[in-house]
Amino acid sequence: MTKLKELFSDTMIYGVSSVLARFIGYLLVPLHTGVFSEDQYGIVSLIFAAIAMFNVLFTMGMESAYIRYGKDREEAKSIFKTLQLFLLVSSGLFVLIIWSMQPLITPLIGLESGDPVFRMMLGILLFDTIAIVPFAELRLVRKSISFAVIKTGNVIVNLGLNFYLILVLDYGIEAVFISNLAASLLTAVATWFFTLPMWAGKWNTQLLKRALLFGLPFVPAGFGHVINELLDRFFLKSMEPSTVERLYGADQTPDDIVGIYSACYKLAVFMLLLVQMFRMAWQPFFMRQSEEESAPKTFSQTFVFFNSAAALIFLFVALFAEQIVSIQVPVLDFYLVDKKFWGGLTIVPILLLAYWFQGWYVNFSAGIFISETTKRLPQITLIGAGITILANLILIPYFGMMGSASATLLSYFTMAMVIYYYSNKVFKVPYQLLYGFGVMILSVVLYYSKPYVLQMGFTDLISSILLMTAGISSVAALSYMALFKRQRI
Repeated sequence: MTKLKELFSDTMIYGVSSVLARFIGYLLVPLHTGVFSEDQYGIVSLIFAAIAMFNVLFTMGMESAYIRYGKDREEAKSIFKTLQLFLLVSSGLFVLIIWSMQPLITPLIGLESGDPVFRMMLGILLFDTIAIVPFAELRLVRKSISFAVIKTGNVIVNLGLNFYLILVLDYGIEAVFISNLAASLLTAVATWFFTLPMWAGKWNTQLLKRALLFGLPFVPAGFGHVINELLDRFFLKSMEPSTVERLYGADQTPDDIVGIYSACYKLAVFMLLLVQMFRMAWQPFFMRQSEEESAPKTFSQTFVFFNSAAALIFLFVALFAEQIVSIQVPVLDFYLVDKKFWGGLTIVPILLLAYWFQGWYVNFSAGIFISETTKRLPQITLIGAGITILANLILIPYFGMMGSASATLLSYFTMAMVIYYYSNKVFKVPYQLLYGFGVMILSVVLYYSKPYVLQMGFTDLISSILLMTAGISSVAALSYMALFKRQRI
């Protein structure tokens, strides 16, 4: 359990910074949904989707490659310097290529050719790219406090500029990207400052080749991941107006639906946050523990604890979604999510389940990394991407936003099961899948029991509290039995 305490400690430190950062950043949701129209918010979402897609190309898997090879501290400085110089040159070339393709790209993200927001998007991509290896170094050597300070500083700068530019200077959506660009620039400078001694290494072509062989499979894998996460916005934008009218009324447009979907998608951030903070601590942890005899048992116990946390987050967000979005932000007099976006709340439980399965994917990825069989990652994520595309094409005309959310769930479920199969072939871990599915099914049953509890005469809030209490008790009991059984074995 000592090793699990180490993982828990790192996860909490990364988590506190991420929670704080996400909480501060989430204040932008009431600002943006309160100030911008549905179609404007949709354009902002499409541009950030494009940034995420290009980011995969810019980074080329070098974050994971550094974590893999940077653990050899004798070579760490050389691999650091080599990868940083490589990313500086390659990202500069990518900026020039994308700039030359501006007339083709801008219509897809709701901009006109020559729009300054496009230049800001490229700047964000550049500065974010040159910060990934320094961030990986901070994680690898467990400088989680420095990591947390920089991450939190990024969000504070971003938040402050958003409020100032929008509320004081009355800027439009360009304020969102000015703020992000400034925050990305300052973050890149800060990470370089904290990792300055690592530049004492030497350029090493052989190390770069090894890093590329390890990291390049993450490019198609990353594209697959981004497709699973963000391509649904583009599918929704391309909905036929007649379909939008049939599902949502004549006063809505495809751009409006993108904005509503994106705003309600934000509620799934609570589960995504758990997955992200776990992943940040998990990758360096399982690489350090990989050669320990007790590693399989430790990884199995980790899976139990992860599912316990995921179940509680699912129940809290799904049961109290209406109360969460109706929270009023002091001073601004905005709802956490403006009323005009509440029509998409039905997608929230589906997306929470999707991110829960993404957490399984992260858990099961240990064997792939340890065995260096990362060639499986693009295969798995492209399978997921194919499912996402096909399911969106089939489901959106009939179910709209709910179809997109269901496609995401189906994709992540498939990816989790496939990576479990391949990972366990190369690194055997006694994951308790029955426990995982049991906790998930229990949580879903409790959530969908809410209408029946309401029929008993309880208010919405009391019904949610009763079901949440039942969920906490049941999950605790199941988790205890799972851990006790594993310890006996």
